[in-house]
Amino acid sequence: MAGRILIVEDEAAIARFVELELQHEGYAVDKAEDGRSGLELALTGTYDLILLDIMLPGLSGLEVLRRLRREKETPVILLTARDTVMDKVSGLDMGADDYITKPFAIEELLARIRTALRKRPSPQADNRLTLGPIAMDVARRQVTADGTPVELTAREFDVLKLFLENPEIVLSRETFLSRVWGYDYVGETNVVDVYIRYLRSKLDSACGRSLIHTVRGVGYVLREA
Repeated sequence: MAGRILIVEDEAAIARFVELELQHEGYAVDKAEDGRSGLELALTGTYDLILLDIMLPGLSGLEVLRRLRREKETPVILLTARDTVMDKVSGLDMGADDYITKPFAIEELLARIRTALRKRPSPQADNRLTLGPIAMDVARRQVTADGTPVELTAREFDVLKLFLENPEIVLSRETFLSRVWGYDYVGETNVVDVYIRYLRSKLDSACGRSLIHTVRGVGYVLREA
């Protein structure tokens, strides 16, 4: 069995279509048609991944995600008809792992699912990353600077994790898109610049000095000097 996936989608035809395709790929599938029942299943069941529509009756998908993230780190891919940058940023900032806009090709969705499942941390992985004053507890998804907690969004955390895994190495925007966003991103690469600007501001404030440096025309590097 490839894994267990929960589909929270109120459009019955879409939910059934995705269910059949996932079952064909070897996944076990549960479904919910509204936000409240979806949240209950997500909290009480054991799932490898959740496909979550944003526009749901009862509770919106974003509210389901917000409540879920209080207790679980189950990978979540948002399904939605919305296509604005702010909608995408809102979902990702609340802890979604990925975002796909309807209508979508089932092959793309399956690829996103495989990527999200591959990104799950290994139990044997080193759970602590450090550089200078920055310390990251990967398992607890906590970051401190000189012992003081630094509040990061889910995407900012993943960007910093990639930096800490590659200290003193210049990373391109394409590397961030591939390794953090987890798929071949088609669109403007300035989304990377936006998140690094947010992250840099928080770290500069916490550390009293800049650790993320821009290498013009190449990318970004995390270093103390």
